[in-house]
Order: sequence, then C-alpha cells, then structure tokens
Amino acid sequence: MEDFYETRISEVDGQMVAFFGVFDGHGGSRTAEYLKNNLFKNLSTHPDFIKDTKTAIVETFKQTDADYLNEEKGQQKDAGSTASTAVLLGDRLLVANVGDSRVVASRAGSAVPLSIDHKPDRSDERLRIEDAGGFIIWAGNMPFTEEEIDGVDFIIIASDGLWNVLSNEDAVALVQHITDAEAAARKLIKEAYARGSSDNITCVVVRFDSS
Repeated sequence: MEDFYETRISEVDGQMVAFFGVFDGHGGSRTAEYLKNNLFKNLSTHPDFIKDTKTAIVETFKQTDADYLNEEKGQQKDAGSTASTAVLLGDRLLVANVGDSRVVASRAGSAVPLSIDHKPDRSDERLRIEDAGGFIIWAGNMPFTEEEIDGVDFIIIASDGLWNVLSNEDAVALVQHITDAEAAARKLIKEAYARGSSDNITCVVVRFDSS
C-alpha cells in the first residue's frame, strides 16, 4: 500500500482551519508518507497562510518538494507521489492538486470537479515529465480551485484507483444520500473494487453541514 491520507483540524493565527489530503505514492511509499507528515505542517506554519492562502499553498508545495528531494539525496529517484489537498478556511474551500488523484464536489446533487488530473498519457504531461528527467512530480504545474462552501454538500478526495472505474457523476450519485462521511467513503471503495479496480484505493469524503 503506497497511499496515505491526512485529515486535520488546527488553529492557525486564531482561525480554525481544516486540512484534507490524499497522497498516492509510486516507487514505494516513502514520498507519500513524507507528504502526510510534512505538507500540512509546513502549510500551517507558513507566515502568510491566513492573509495570502493561495500563495502560501503554492510555496509550501514547492518547498516541501525541495525539502524532500534534499533529504533523499543519494537515494534512488524512482519514488514520487500525487498530492490532492483541500483546505477549508472560513467559508472558502481551496483545492490544490498535483498528479492524478482527484477532488470532486457535490453541489445540489451535481458533480463538480475541483481538480484537473495530470496523467502521463496526456501528451503535454508526458513531455513535461520527460523534460523534468522523468521523476520530478511537480514543477510549477499545479491547478488551483477556490469554491465557496455555501451550496456544497460534500467533497470526495480519492486516488486514481477509484476514479479509474468511477466517473465523477457515478461517485456523487452513489453517496449523496449517505450522511455519514466514513460510511460514504467505504461504499465508494467497495464499489470501486466491485468494478474491478486493481490499484490502491484511498478515499476521503468530507460533508458540510447545511444548517
């Protein structure tokens, strides 16, 4: 199992912040585990996290990547990881994504993709990876989405083991009436296996209280 996930609620500069992330490792689990242990910690201690959250997220992704590569000097360079994260700050939901894990929201029963997959079979992505030496996972190519959570019922963050066999619409429809987020995540994973997914599957469902 090379997948890791993180869910955390912290107080940053007097504000409550919720972090959610899925990290799908390849070439071993050490990159994904490093991200679980360090990405949100680095983000929450970024000096501009509250006042300029988007810039803080971009800088933290890049800095965490650089720190990891520095720490791994002399190691084989075949390990890497996706990173799909959602940060809830007040009524703002900020989604950042690297790789092919995905974040999808349900808004009034409709599936709304909040991230763009980076797949090696996309020609621009393949060239970018090759130009980067074949192992650099992010190099300034990180799509960003910001949503108001008003009207968002829940979000699904999952590794490609889920999305390879379930469409965004299927995933949302399967769990839109399940109020328990953990039960919803378990149902999605069970369905993905039933549809023949042979990859690791990690899934986090976050429900928002409409009251």
